[in-house]
Amino acid sequence: MWDPAQYLNFADERGRPFYDLVGRIAASDPRHVVDLGCGPGQLTASLARRWPAADVLGIDSSAEMIAAAQQLATQASAPPDAGRGTGGRLRFVLRDVRDWRPGHPVDVIVSNAVLQWVPGHTDLLPLWAASLAPDGWLAFQVPGNFDQPSHVVLRDLIESPRWRPLLADVELNRQAENPARYVDLLARLGLTVDAWETTYLHVLRGDDPVTQWYKGTGLRPVLAALEPDAADEFTAEYSARVRVAYPLEPYGTVLPFRRVFVVAHKR
Repeated sequence: MWDPAQYLNFADERGRPFYDLVGRIAASDPRHVVDLGCGPGQLTASLARRWPAADVLGIDSSAEMIAAAQQLATQASAPPDAGRGTGGRLRFVLRDVRDWRPGHPVDVIVSNAVLQWVPGHTDLLPLWAASLAPDGWLAFQVPGNFDQPSHVVLRDLIESPRWRPLLADVELNRQAENPARYVDLLARLGLTVDAWETTYLHVLRGDDPVTQWYKGTGLRPVLAALEPDAADEFTAEYSARVRVAYPLEPYGTVLPFRRVFVVAHKR
């Protein structure tokens, strides 16, 4: 279960890679735009504002996220004098991105921090590339920080004697491929590919912010598998370790976060 409010605790930091990604899309007047794994929808709404003539569709497998997104879409379809500025063209659908098949060619496909949750996600990319219209764009971003303490601590705890019996079947996210792998895969399909990686240094505020960050993402499947008291115990153990790995400084807590970006153009 996803918690939109928890996820949005760090909305600015989570949103920055999205804007860095879509800033490289040079589509001028797309008709059909799809956001695969749209979450609570606020970033999808920005696509509707950027391309005011486009039909913009957000897809997510979380009922909680789609409920939040649909509320946003209802607000966005208000009359123009309400200042929403999207003209009612913003829609959200509950669906697994693995099952999405468009009924028509799509001009822009965006997927932001989603593919790490999809087993064998590179198998989807040829399908998405084939869904593009001529002059279409495919843009996605995937975390690549699996070797960082945030994930090392998580895996160590899951594999410990205390938690292994309860969490042996939990599936964590899988992270990015090497950027060169995406270039090779998509270029062989005839697309022009721009791929890069960036490590953000997020300065987080508040108490125990790294744990709060990962409660909205990477910790989610673990906490969902545990009873409430056990989830609290696990969170406390995780917090104690990550506070050492990410110490509080006078100005906040620094969370390094590597991400891999790919923008591919079908000419």
